[in-house]
Amino acid sequence: MTIGTKLRELREQKGLSQGDIEKATGLLRCYTSRVENGHTVPSLSTLEKFAGALDVKLYELFYGGEEPPAAYKMSSLKDMPELAGPKGAAARFQIKLEKLLKNMPESDRKVLLNLAKKLAAR
Repeated sequence: MTIGTKLRELREQKGLSQGDIEKATGLLRCYTSRVENGHTVPSLSTLEKFAGALDVKLYELFYGGEEPPAAYKMSSLKDMPELAGPKGAAARFQIKLEKLLKNMPESDRKVLLNLAKKLAAR
Protein backbone atom coordinates (compact mmCIF):
# COMPACT_ATOMS: atom_id res chain seq x y z
CA MET A 1 0.00 0.00 0.00
CA THR A 2 1.37 3.41 -0.91
CA ILE A 3 1.28 6.39 1.41
CA GLY A 4 -1.34 8.04 -0.80
CA THR A 5 -3.61 5.02 -0.62
CA LYS A 6 -3.23 4.94 3.16
CA LEU A 7 -4.04 8.65 3.43
CA ARG A 8 -7.18 8.25 1.31
CA GLU A 9 -8.25 5.21 3.33
CA LEU A 10 -7.85 7.03 6.64
CA ARG A 11 -9.55 10.18 5.32
CA GLU A 12 -12.54 8.22 4.05
CA GLN A 13 -12.78 6.18 7.29
CA LYS A 14 -13.07 9.45 9.19
CA GLY A 15 -15.67 10.79 6.77
CA LEU A 16 -13.51 13.73 5.73
CA SER A 17 -13.32 15.32 2.29
CA GLN A 18 -10.19 16.65 0.66
CA GLY A 19 -11.62 20.09 1.37
CA ASP A 20 -11.73 19.26 5.08
CA ILE A 21 -8.07 18.28 4.90
CA GLU A 22 -7.32 21.55 3.11
CA LYS A 23 -8.96 23.54 5.92
CA ALA A 24 -7.16 21.58 8.63
CA THR A 25 -3.69 21.60 7.07
CA GLY A 26 -3.55 24.57 4.74
CA LEU A 27 -2.52 22.20 1.95
CA LEU A 28 -4.43 22.68 -1.28
CA ARG A 29 -7.12 20.15 -2.15
CA CYS A 30 -5.41 19.44 -5.49
CA TYR A 31 -2.17 18.65 -3.61
CA THR A 32 -3.99 16.13 -1.41
CA SER A 33 -5.43 14.58 -4.55
CA ARG A 34 -1.97 14.32 -6.14
CA VAL A 35 -0.61 12.62 -3.02
CA GLU A 36 -3.55 10.21 -2.77
CA ASN A 37 -3.17 9.25 -6.43
CA GLY A 38 0.57 8.67 -6.12
CA HIS A 39 1.66 11.58 -8.30
CA THR A 40 3.49 13.38 -5.48
CA VAL A 41 5.51 12.14 -2.52
CA PRO A 42 4.99 14.38 0.52
CA SER A 43 7.78 15.48 2.84
CA LEU A 44 7.88 14.35 6.45
CA SER A 45 6.61 17.72 7.66
CA THR A 46 3.69 17.45 5.23
CA LEU A 47 2.93 13.94 6.48
CA GLU A 48 2.86 15.37 10.01
CA LYS A 49 0.20 17.84 8.85
CA PHE A 50 -1.84 15.02 7.31
CA ALA A 51 -1.51 12.93 10.49
CA GLY A 52 -2.67 15.88 12.58
CA ALA A 53 -5.66 16.54 10.33
CA LEU A 54 -6.59 12.85 10.38
CA ASP A 55 -6.04 12.65 14.16
CA VAL A 56 -3.66 9.68 13.88
CA LYS A 57 -0.09 9.10 14.99
CA LEU A 58 2.48 9.59 12.26
CA TYR A 59 3.58 5.94 12.27
CA GLU A 60 0.02 4.89 11.38
CA LEU A 61 0.54 6.37 7.91
CA PHE A 62 3.25 3.76 7.30
CA TYR A 63 2.13 0.83 9.43
CA GLY A 64 -0.70 -1.45 8.45
CA GLY A 65 -1.05 -3.60 11.58
CA GLU A 66 -3.82 -3.45 14.15
CA GLU A 67 -1.45 -3.11 17.11
CA PRO A 68 1.42 -0.62 17.36
CA PRO A 69 4.73 -2.03 16.13
CA ALA A 70 6.96 -3.74 18.66
CA ALA A 71 9.64 -1.57 20.24
CA TYR A 72 13.07 -1.84 18.70
CA LYS A 73 15.57 -3.64 20.95
CA MET A 74 18.93 -1.95 20.96
CA SER A 75 21.94 -4.26 20.84
CA SER A 76 25.56 -3.94 21.86
CA LEU A 77 28.84 -4.94 20.27
CA LYS A 78 28.94 -8.02 22.51
CA ASP A 79 25.72 -9.22 20.85
CA MET A 80 27.24 -8.90 17.37
CA PRO A 81 30.22 -11.27 17.12
CA GLU A 82 29.66 -11.60 13.37
CA LEU A 83 30.61 -7.93 12.99
CA ALA A 84 33.93 -8.22 14.82
CA GLY A 85 37.24 -8.18 12.98
CA PRO A 86 37.35 -6.68 9.52
CA LYS A 87 33.73 -5.60 9.80
CA GLY A 88 34.32 -3.80 13.11
CA ALA A 89 33.72 -0.41 11.51
CA ALA A 90 30.18 -1.49 10.65
CA ALA A 91 29.61 -2.56 14.25
CA ARG A 92 30.95 0.76 15.58
CA PHE A 93 28.68 2.63 13.16
CA GLN A 94 25.66 0.62 14.31
CA ILE A 95 26.41 1.29 17.97
CA LYS A 96 26.82 5.02 17.25
CA LEU A 97 23.51 5.02 15.36
CA GLU A 98 21.79 3.20 18.21
CA LYS A 99 23.03 5.78 20.70
CA LEU A 100 21.55 8.53 18.55
CA LEU A 101 18.29 6.61 18.21
CA LYS A 102 18.07 6.22 21.99
CA ASN A 103 17.95 10.01 22.29
CA MET A 104 14.94 10.24 19.93
CA PRO A 105 11.40 10.08 21.28
CA GLU A 106 10.06 6.55 20.92
CA SER A 107 7.30 7.62 18.54
CA ASP A 108 9.82 9.26 16.18
CA ARG A 109 12.11 6.22 16.40
CA LYS A 110 9.25 3.92 15.41
CA VAL A 111 8.37 6.11 12.44
CA LEU A 112 11.98 6.22 11.29
CA LEU A 113 12.44 2.46 11.60
CA ASN A 114 9.18 1.69 9.81
CA LEU A 115 10.13 4.11 7.04
CA ALA A 116 13.49 2.36 6.70
CA LYS A 117 11.71 -1.00 6.47
CA LYS A 118 9.42 0.33 3.73
CA LEU A 119 12.36 1.72 1.78
CA ALA A 120 14.34 -1.50 2.18
CA ALA A 121 11.39 -3.51 0.84
CA ARG A 122 11.43 -1.59 -2.46
